[in-house]
Amino acid sequence: MRALYYNETVSFECVYKMKRGIKSMKKLLSILLGLVLVGTMLSACGNSGNNNSPQASEGTAPSQESAQASETESATPEKKDVTLSYLASQDWIKDPEMKLAEKFEEQTGIHIDYQIVPADQYLNVLKAKMAAGEAPDIFGGQSGKFDLGPLYDVENNAADLTNEEWVKREDPLFVEQSTWKSKVYGLTIWDPSSSWVIVYNKKIFEQLGLSVPTSYEEFLKVSEAIKASGVTPIYEPVSDGWHHVLWFPELGVRYEELAPGLADKLNNNQETFANASVLEQSLTQFNELAQKGYFGENAFSNTYADTEKNMASGKYAMTVYGIGLPAQIENAVPGSSASDYGFFPIPLLDNQGLNISPGAPSKFISSNSKHMDEAKQYFDFLTQPDNLQYLLDNEAKFTTLNFPGVKAKFTAEQNAFFETYGKKSGTVYQTAVNYLNPQWMDIGKDMAAMMSKQISPKDILKNIDKRRGQQAKTAKDPNWK
Repeated sequence: MRALYYNETVSFECVYKMKRGIKSMKKLLSILLGLVLVGTMLSACGNSGNNNSPQASEGTAPSQESAQASETESATPEKKDVTLSYLASQDWIKDPEMKLAEKFEEQTGIHIDYQIVPADQYLNVLKAKMAAGEAPDIFGGQSGKFDLGPLYDVENNAADLTNEEWVKREDPLFVEQSTWKSKVYGLTIWDPSSSWVIVYNKKIFEQLGLSVPTSYEEFLKVSEAIKASGVTPIYEPVSDGWHHVLWFPELGVRYEELAPGLADKLNNNQETFANASVLEQSLTQFNELAQKGYFGENAFSNTYADTEKNMASGKYAMTVYGIGLPAQIENAVPGSSASDYGFFPIPLLDNQGLNISPGAPSKFISSNSKHMDEAKQYFDFLTQPDNLQYLLDNEAKFTTLNFPGVKAKFTAEQNAFFETYGKKSGTVYQTAVNYLNPQWMDIGKDMAAMMSKQISPKDILKNIDKRRGQQAKTAKDPNWK
């Protein structure tokens, strides 16, 4: 492009000079005619049949090096000077993806501008940008087949990705959660085995002669023994606003055991949260853990980002996390070993089942993006098999991915966990029940208030019902007439 611009500029200057007078024009034309004659003579000489020339006698093509260079230039796509803005919540974008984005920019010239927002502010920031017509090219969102409309209004705010090639390869359970009214709007690249469980320090348990609890009462006894030893039983980062909520909706498998069909009744408005005794009992037991001091004195200031170092310190014995945490600790804290940690299900209500969640942080393309094709190109790049394997190999939190062809990296401890608890599994309530996930941060505020003795478990459930009713009315849900 620069060469073309430069040549055009010279031509304009020549025209300008010709306008200075006939004399100058004649002189210029004479020079040009002379150059044409010289060029013709040189061309004739160069094409003369000289049998002593190796190229002419052998009839060879250009050198191999130049041919390869020519092929490379023609095969390499033209780089674009484009920046894609990408808004996401904290911990949704992993470091390996950022490395892949650098590789993507090297190949295409397309730069990814990541804009990471704290979890408790993210949804408000995203909605404000959308309302102001300043939506990013790509935005992150929690998938969920009941939530894409109420949370993100994907019909108006996101591009339809139904016909993208990678949709056919992504795990159908995950595709279902990023689908709204039969159209796929989101790309999810996540660990399908990333259930939230209790990760515990095996050394502390061994030193105190403790066994893995199989009931809530046993969990209380284990926690009390750990507290008596001077170690805080559970690391709970309440300050992020979302993590402590996990204790409640993640137990969908147990709720359905104790109250079969409860999720369907809630979805059809035939039952309320406040009237479901198993839900009140679950919150009551969580609150009991808080009131007994099992979360320690710093729960309200603890942060999710500091989980690895705090668990590695030996000051805490347990936390709610995914099965990738031990590897994360080993990578983050020198001298730590992943083999020092084990897993068991969240034991409220005597739960011994595995919670399954096909909903996960996902990627959406803004419907008003000026660079929609480039954004789709980035999604295509991320879902290439080699790039998926790179993401898996370099992200300690992940053990496998929701795409075929990747080589999983389960440890013996993780395999043992799935063998023990995987026979009984169920879907988490934030995925199974409508109008619940969109109020996650509000539930977090209510649960924090309960921990501070300001409201009761029943109050939380009533608030959930009230907000669900408001969302259903907005959605014109026929079950909420």
